[in-house]
Amino acid sequence: MRKIKNPWSKKEGYDCFGCSPDNPIGLHMEFFEDGDEVVSFWRPQEHYQGWVDTLHGGIISALIDETAGWVVFRKLQTAGMTSRLSVSFKKPVMTTDPQLILRAHIVESKRNFITVHVTLENAQCQLCAEGDVTYYAMNEDKSREMGFTTCDLEGEELLAF
Repeated sequence: MRKIKNPWSKKEGYDCFGCSPDNPIGLHMEFFEDGDEVVSFWRPQEHYQGWVDTLHGGIISALIDETAGWVVFRKLQTAGMTSRLSVSFKKPVMTTDPQLILRAHIVESKRNFITVHVTLENAQCQLCAEGDVTYYAMNEDKSREMGFTTCDLEGEELLAF
């Protein structure tokens, strides 16, 4: 498993709610490549709750959507945009959990439409939510126009979790 470099980090105006490390109200997600999967380890916080100690469903959806996007960046080396998001909530996600684990991989590719399946597990490895996200993968010219050039990996391989 290796950390994925953020391809947007030097782009002027970059302030993504999901992955910008500098967005003061953002999720500050980071991503890793593990074989065919993209993985994120995320720590919930109480100000993202929908009910006492329970993560808001919109935040769960944002975590799933963002993780799917990073599959497109890394695996297809292009930018894209969500065209469909379907989330199934299986079990409450607690804001008191020390860590959530999101895993995503491509399940289908038809022309420029890529379907990515994402799972969200709690710290006890229980499936809490899963989603299928259809992304429109942009062509190389449009991707570069948006500031995307490549999505590489950082440094050494990390231990698998």
